[in-house]
Amino acid sequence: MELQNTGKGVLIPEQFKSWQNRPEWFFNREHTDTYELWYEGRYKRAEIWQKKVMEQLVTEDGRINKLLEFGCGTGRFTRWWHNIGIEAYGADISPLMLSQAIRLFPGDLVMADSHHMPFRDHTFDALAFITTFEYYKDPVKVIREAARVAKYGIAMGMMNRNSPKVLRRRVQQMFGKNPFYVTATFYTPAKLQKIIHEALEGRKYIIRWSATGLPKWFPVQQWNVPYGDFFGLYVQFLDVE
Repeated sequence: MELQNTGKGVLIPEQFKSWQNRPEWFFNREHTDTYELWYEGRYKRAEIWQKKVMEQLVTEDGRINKLLEFGCGTGRFTRWWHNIGIEAYGADISPLMLSQAIRLFPGDLVMADSHHMPFRDHTFDALAFITTFEYYKDPVKVIREAARVAKYGIAMGMMNRNSPKVLRRRVQQMFGKNPFYVTATFYTPAKLQKIIHEALEGRKYIIRWSATGLPKWFPVQQWNVPYGDFFGLYVQFLDVE
């Protein structure tokens, strides 16, 4: 992909501002340049609980030492995997997001499409998708690619369809606000598991999940009930040595 220098910085040519035949916010510099600030602001508390959920799910599988995060964006979670002792690598389809990740993350990064992962079988112990799986038009194909590249498991963290915030986001979009979820498909834990079963037919595995993103005043902040703004899910393969 060639980038053009307009004299005002490096921008993506117009023809590359779409993916999967539709425009996406992560090809828009107006949004990608402020991505990290969003996490440091009002989303900070939510991120803390999301990381707690994902750490619990992934570290329960003691075989995970090397992990690839697809849809890594600016490397927000990719950097964090290192902090909890996992050797992490990042991949993303957006050169704008990766241009920031290069500055913030000292590890290896690759620009690639999750539907066609440029890696050999079992290159990594695990694959992770954090708030990116919602944007795939062919989720079955992506899961199959992840199961090919990851030897022991697949970790997924995503916005939960069973949340009042989903309705709020759709209303905002009707008024031309909140462009981040226009093309997103929101899943429930049950709906996602159905897709996983289709993609992994013939494989032996177990699935664990946990939800968070509950109101601050709620007596618990994480539970195994399919309600909350976010849920984490881990597919652990049992048919590999």
